[in-house]
Amino acid sequence: MSANVAPHYELFIGGKETPGSSGERRAVLNPATNQPLASTALAHAEDSRHAMEAAESAFRSSWWATDDGGRRGKALLRLATLIEQQAEEFALLETQNMGKTLRESRGDVGFIVRTLEYIAGLADKIEGETIPVPGPRFDYTVREPMGVTVHIAPWNYPLLLAMRSVAPALAAGNAVVLKPASLTPLTALRCARVALEAGIPAGIFNVVVGNGSEVGEALVGDSRCRSVSFTGSGEVGVRIAELAAHRVIPATLELGGKSPVVVFPDADLERAAKGIGFGIFGNAGQMCWAGSRLIVARAVHDELVAKVRGIAEGLKLGAGTEEKSEMGPVVSHDQMERVLGFVHEARDSGANVVAGGSRVTEGALGEGNFVRPTILDGVAPTSRVVQDEVFGPVLSVLSFDTPEEAVKLANDTRFGLFASVWTKDLGTAHTVARQLEAGMVTVNEAPATFPQTPFGGYKESGLGFEQGRHVVEAYTRRKNVLINLGSAKPKR
Repeated sequence: MSANVAPHYELFIGGKETPGSSGERRAVLNPATNQPLASTALAHAEDSRHAMEAAESAFRSSWWATDDGGRRGKALLRLATLIEQQAEEFALLETQNMGKTLRESRGDVGFIVRTLEYIAGLADKIEGETIPVPGPRFDYTVREPMGVTVHIAPWNYPLLLAMRSVAPALAAGNAVVLKPASLTPLTALRCARVALEAGIPAGIFNVVVGNGSEVGEALVGDSRCRSVSFTGSGEVGVRIAELAAHRVIPATLELGGKSPVVVFPDADLERAAKGIGFGIFGNAGQMCWAGSRLIVARAVHDELVAKVRGIAEGLKLGAGTEEKSEMGPVVSHDQMERVLGFVHEARDSGANVVAGGSRVTEGALGEGNFVRPTILDGVAPTSRVVQDEVFGPVLSVLSFDTPEEAVKLANDTRFGLFASVWTKDLGTAHTVARQLEAGMVTVNEAPATFPQTPFGGYKESGLGFEQGRHVVEAYTRRKNVLINLGSAKPKR
């Protein structure tokens, strides 16, 4: 099964497919085979400036920013409809480019459609307020689009995480420049063309593909950039924050996590095991909110680990395009080596490899980047595999005896994106949820989110939030207007 993948892709600037200024191209690989899938134009700083210029021009000259939101909402709804009509093509393209299973890619496309539908409904609900002030004065606020917003997306959910910030920026009336990850740019480039078909004016949605160190910095450093949204590593996020601070522009940063899954002795272990498996082996563990730390009550440790081991060893690995595949490859050979490096270091330090712990070397899968679902027990809370984001299908297991110890272990990380609690006791659920240092907590639920629920973290997991009904306001500026109505009339 294959998508209709074009052999060559250009940048998308000003409503047109645009070759890069240097003529350089980059091969895009299929991670299931490490064979070339297509090639894309490779942008440089000059192309970044071209994209920003096109976006600024469209923002100033088109109807997009001056509309009351009604036409923008309709255009976003048309985009949602067109993507839904082409859902299978988008899913196949995402799977071939990134490696995740078709089931997962189809779910991603469905989430994108629902996000666009939800955000479209907010486009004409960007409202100000009147404020009582002394004397014969009238005071009110208005919200205005910022101008050109920059969006730097990661490779693990290439289009979904891009549209999570692009959609509200568009709804607010901004022009956007999107830089997808160089490894996985194909669905973003396709989406920009579809957006033009949906009625979004040329130049309002631009896509450039290039190295973050050059293209990303050029975009954020451009004087026309009024806001930046970034999802990715903490190291790069800090650099983005520095650039944004230098220019005094807002930055929304989602920088990953090391999410705990806390299982109390009264939990439904069958359900918990399934949720744990989904939360760490889904998308081959390449999730910012992957439940990578299992913190389990010692009384049920052996039983639960055995159940999760059964899930890990029962998963069918294979190319994402194969309908029976349950876990695909990691995105690249370098990422595979990075993940296995964590595993080997943990094993050498005394961890017990309960399941997995190696790559697949046999048969056709040996040509790809397949890491077996891995469970590490007996790891030290201070070890690198417990403290750092692995971004692969690797679960570290820790045990606790008291709720206080569980919370301490869960919070013992510089991250704070997501946490999960499994218990049948309502008091425990509420108490522990309040004590966990995380922007999102689920109870008796695997990682789950919706377009209407805020997505953001504490500590080094980032700044700001995505999703929810207030997200469109984050891409506006608030202006206060005070009018003196003249001298007060004398009282009779």
